[in-house]
Amino acid sequence: MNDTNGTDTMNDTIEARIEGLLKRMTIDQKVGQIVQAESKFASPADAFDYHLGSIFNEGGSLPGENRPEDYLGVCDGYWDASMKADDGHLAIPILYAIDAIHGHNNVRGAVVFPHNIGLGATHDPDLMERIARTTAREIAATGLDWTYAPTVAVARNDHWGRTYESYSESPDLVCTYAPRFVRGLQGDLSEAHVIACVKHWVGDGATEHGIDRGDTCIDEAELRRLHIPPYRNAIDAGALTIMVSLSSWNQLRCHGHRYLVTTLLKDELAFDGIVLSDWNAIDPLSEDYGEAVAIGLNAGLDMFMITDKWKAFIHHARDHVATGRVSMERLDDAVRRVLRVKARFGLFEKPRPSRRRLAGDPAAFGTPEHRDVAREAVRKSLVLLKNEAGALPLDKQARILVAGKNAHNRGHQCGGFTIAWQGVNGNDAIAGGTSIWEGIRAVAPNAVLSADLSGIEADPVVHDAAVVVIGELPYAEVMGDLRVDGLPRGRRIKAHSHGQVGAAHSEAGDNSTDLAWSANPTIPIMEAGPYGTHLDLERLHPEDLAVMETIAARGIPIVAVLVSGRPLVVNRELERAHAFVAAWLPGSEGQGVADVLFGDHDFHGKLTFSWPRKDDDNWNLGDPGYDPLFPVGYGLTYQKT
Repeated sequence: MNDTNGTDTMNDTIEARIEGLLKRMTIDQKVGQIVQAESKFASPADAFDYHLGSIFNEGGSLPGENRPEDYLGVCDGYWDASMKADDGHLAIPILYAIDAIHGHNNVRGAVVFPHNIGLGATHDPDLMERIARTTAREIAATGLDWTYAPTVAVARNDHWGRTYESYSESPDLVCTYAPRFVRGLQGDLSEAHVIACVKHWVGDGATEHGIDRGDTCIDEAELRRLHIPPYRNAIDAGALTIMVSLSSWNQLRCHGHRYLVTTLLKDELAFDGIVLSDWNAIDPLSEDYGEAVAIGLNAGLDMFMITDKWKAFIHHARDHVATGRVSMERLDDAVRRVLRVKARFGLFEKPRPSRRRLAGDPAAFGTPEHRDVAREAVRKSLVLLKNEAGALPLDKQARILVAGKNAHNRGHQCGGFTIAWQGVNGNDAIAGGTSIWEGIRAVAPNAVLSADLSGIEADPVVHDAAVVVIGELPYAEVMGDLRVDGLPRGRRIKAHSHGQVGAAHSEAGDNSTDLAWSANPTIPIMEAGPYGTHLDLERLHPEDLAVMETIAARGIPIVAVLVSGRPLVVNRELERAHAFVAAWLPGSEGQGVADVLFGDHDFHGKLTFSWPRKDDDNWNLGDPGYDPLFPVGYGLTYQKT
């Protein structure tokens, strides 16, 4: 390529700068750089005193009134602390990260895009890049540098509580989307872009029974065929960071797995950016936290996302290097990667966050133009599963009763990872946008909302049709698991410290002296949950079918709109409905649903997940005897119903 020499020169300059810094750094400065501390537990003064390399906000940890200007003030505080230089401190700018996975979803007033399962159904790579670019602008407007996106999991079991974070059960679409999303976020690494973090390395979508943080029991050939390709494409697109999975591979935890992290990711795939741990993810590697620190470092992790134990981490990491348990070479590799990402992102040259080009710019956050991109994504994500006797499109002048618990609830339609980790209920927390009901009301003057959402007012004399919005409530991660009754919860999972493991890596005798143990790898991190025990909507949420039966008993045609993070068993609900739409988790722009229901736009979405007939179905495209209720690729249109 014509720019090869220029790129090589730039890389040489960056590497020379890194080596110059490394030669000047003390062990305290080096260890500090590999720590990403949670903002609730580390002040700007701490960032200065301990040379911290990064700060992050976990879900629900929000500054001030959770407005863009609140983030700018906090970001400036950490930035200023990191850039103070004296005899004991080098001026190395800090990275600030956040979980902006479907828009800048933690910040009040941000545009919230559909979750990945809906974006998969659009089959539109160009749209993915525009969504990522829009998200990057909104993140940059708040002064933040880094988002934990995109998720490139290939979800293979709908019982998994993170199914909605996956674009498809097949790697083909994920492989197409991954580089486009990375390019949209990172762009030219200017002040209008942010650092991407591809996650979760690797195989997290294939755990047994779909248990979050569980065990992926597949051979290496299948891991390479289904789950590694999206990462290869993302790396080729220039992804600067990758986050490791909280799950395990054949009983070895990924965070302690040197073969996965160092041999495959760093050596074979030639990834030279930051390998980031997940939230407190080294803790289960050993009951002894010091041992967990050593295992994670020796496996090849470069930066550690830690809440309240970050000072203990620093203490143990220093001791391990001093005693040789962790080599200085390994520490330098981690620090070198952190500094490389900062240099490639231009962080050393960027001004303090509040002075960057898009900081606080009202034209870069929550704008009508940004909402139009999200509204387009909603329209294209909707999948029409049934349309009997031309029930759709609806007439805008029709007398329509709108009912169901998800009809007028922006929190429900945004799902998990929105404002709070587990999402929110109601409309107040989601500033801007429209509920599905508000979208309908804007185009159908004769539509009415059921007073208690139960549809009890249904009357064929006054209502021509009903739109009933049903489905799941918000959840995230382990809290969304559907765990089979009686499933063992106490499998012992090994964490590999520094011995390399090949295809036979699950054998207990392989480097057994380097194995640490966790007594229970599937313990939820909150007391409540999981979400349920099966995929059957009728049993999960009987209130939905009750609303439909109330209205059906009055002889009123029903259009059902399912808000959910995965395909569900909806046989009886399908039977009651004249038309049935899978809306996934559409995000803040419910108006996009009305755009299609009333025929201003045709249905576009096609399934990227196989739809189950019953709870114990677990069809994936290509399975022998493949026979789901609706196959991958299914989706009706107004032209073909």
